[in-house]
Amino acid sequence: MSVSTPLLETIEPDEPSVPSKPTSGTATRAPVAPTDHAQGSLASTPGDAESGIAGIFRQSAHPLALFCLYIFRVAAITTYILCGFFTSNFVVSTVIVVVLLAMDFWNCRNVSGRTLVGLRFWNQVDDDGESYWVFESRDPSRPANPVDSKMFWIALYVFPTLWLVLFIVSLLKFNLSFVPIVVLALIFNITNAIGFTYADRDAKQRWARNAASAGWNMGMGGFGGQILTGVVKNSVGRVFGS
Repeated sequence: MSVSTPLLETIEPDEPSVPSKPTSGTATRAPVAPTDHAQGSLASTPGDAESGIAGIFRQSAHPLALFCLYIFRVAAITTYILCGFFTSNFVVSTVIVVVLLAMDFWNCRNVSGRTLVGLRFWNQVDDDGESYWVFESRDPSRPANPVDSKMFWIALYVFPTLWLVLFIVSLLKFNLSFVPIVVLALIFNITNAIGFTYADRDAKQRWARNAASAGWNMGMGGFGGQILTGVVKNSVGRVFGS
C-alpha cells in the first residue's frame, strides 16, 4: 500500500524582478501599491494557511478516510448526548447509537487504520479452538503521513476517554437505562485502542529485529555477527516488552 504525498505543497514566492535602469527620454512608472482587499485575501503567516480543520484535511494524504474516522465517532457520541432533545423513543435512540458504533468499529479496524497508519489486526481461532491475535503492518520504508498518523492516534485514545466520562455520569445520575449503550461503546473503542496499540508495537518490534539482523550480518559476517545480532534482538525485546 502506498502513501500519497500531501495534497498541499509549499509554493515558493516568485523572485522579485530587478527594475531596469531607465533610459533617457523615457518616463518611469511608479510601483502600484496593493489594495487592502488583496492583502486581506492572503494569509499573513504560513501557519495561518495551515491552521484549522481545513488545513488538517489539506495536509492529509487520505482526507476521506480521516473524515470517515471522525464522522462516525462524533456522530455516535453526539447522538447519545442529544437524543433526548429530539425524540423520547428509547428504542430508536438505542438503535441509532448502536448502528453508528458498529460502523465506527468496522471502519476504524478495517479501513481507517489500514489506510492512515498502515496497521490492521483481527482475532483468529485455529482448528484446536485456541484464539490468538493477528497483526499486519505496512512496509516501514513507506511511512504514514504525519498528519494522518497524529489524528488517528488522537481519535483512538480520546473517544474512549469521553465514553468513560459519560459512563461515570450515567452512574452518578442513576440513569441505568443508558448504561448498556455506554458499555458497548467502551468495548468497541477500547478493543480498537488495544488492538492497534499492540499492532503498532508488533510492527516496531519486527522492524527493529529485521534491521538489526540485516545490519549486523552485513557489517560483521560469521560467528561474531551472529552473536551481536542475538544481543540486539534481546535488547529490542526488552524495550518492546516481548
